[in-house]
Amino acid sequence: MTSGDGPHSLRRLIDAIVTVGSDLDLPAMLQRIIEAAVDLVDAEHGALGVLDDTRTRLAQFITVGIDEEGRRKIGNLPEGHGILGLLILDAKPLRLPDLTQHPDSYGFPPHHPPMRSFLGVPIRLRDEVFGNLYLTDKRSGEHFTTVDEELVSGLATAAGVAIENARLHTRLHELGLAEDRERIARDLHDTVIQRLFATGMSLQGAARLVTSDPDAAVARIEGAVDDLDLTVKHIRTAIFGLEQTRRPDDGLRNRVLSLARESAGPLGFDPRVLLDGPVDTAVDERTGTELLATLREALSNVARHARASRVEVAVIVDDALTLRVVDDGVGPPAEGAPRGHGLVNMAARAGRLDGTFTMREGEGGGTVVEWRVPLRPGPRA
Repeated sequence: MTSGDGPHSLRRLIDAIVTVGSDLDLPAMLQRIIEAAVDLVDAEHGALGVLDDTRTRLAQFITVGIDEEGRRKIGNLPEGHGILGLLILDAKPLRLPDLTQHPDSYGFPPHHPPMRSFLGVPIRLRDEVFGNLYLTDKRSGEHFTTVDEELVSGLATAAGVAIENARLHTRLHELGLAEDRERIARDLHDTVIQRLFATGMSLQGAARLVTSDPDAAVARIEGAVDDLDLTVKHIRTAIFGLEQTRRPDDGLRNRVLSLARESAGPLGFDPRVLLDGPVDTAVDERTGTELLATLREALSNVARHARASRVEVAVIVDDALTLRVVDDGVGPPAEGAPRGHGLVNMAARAGRLDGTFTMREGEGGGTVVEWRVPLRPGPRA
């Protein structure tokens, strides 16, 4: 990226992120994504390859930089051999100064334009690769940079948000449940759109750093990518809640969502819920029961004491099981003040499972309750 186009490129990325939900037609959305990627890093050519159901070949190949006549002369679209196949086999960003010198280079068919420098970035949906962004030849003649890679990675994450969002709306219309459409649309607006706007503002700050402090700009972009990843998790939770409305079961995920819905009456509003990781398969019955009891107690405490207007619940499974309940109320009891039975009970439940329980003031006020216990050996998804 040249010194003059850094702010412009970041503004293009911001535009792509903020307009994530503006077009729910998937083919049009995919075309917009690859066009934004080309503009983002000033590439001559770009393509978005969509994987087939086997995740081993390209089923679609959407291009920018080659006109209809050029595509007709080239013939069949690529299926994922050579350099394109590297991202299918190993789904991580790839930068090459000269793709023709790579040992896996497959060569070009007749009438294909010459290409040298290369940048490829995967687009992920849930835990699978949906497709790949392929970009070649910066118009400036320079090679693709680390900043270019981070920018396109940010766009790829935003693309995952857009595609998840389109699929969610499709499912809403298929189910035809007006009440659920309204509830999930509200959750998407309050949680997802606001988070995307905040990410865009963060990237605006990064634009000012591109020329003066490239390392700081890269760090800012990486943080934005992490924020977008969290946004995708919120969308997944909304999709899961919709599916469980149609096909309820007794899994822990569904019980957490049901408990959150029950608490809306005492709270006066719906808590926001984030579920991340193999919640249903990695948590045994005893641990799940203790988690639900702790969540019920935490939400009850908020309703009775916090005078809060917002509550966020997160249940996260990684190397342990974490329950986090965050509110924007009056904050935790003063140090040394007597604590009620609810806090004692939550700490005791964590202790019985060799875990920990903490309560602290949030960064912007309110209270953060965190309950974390180790996972017992068992099946995982």
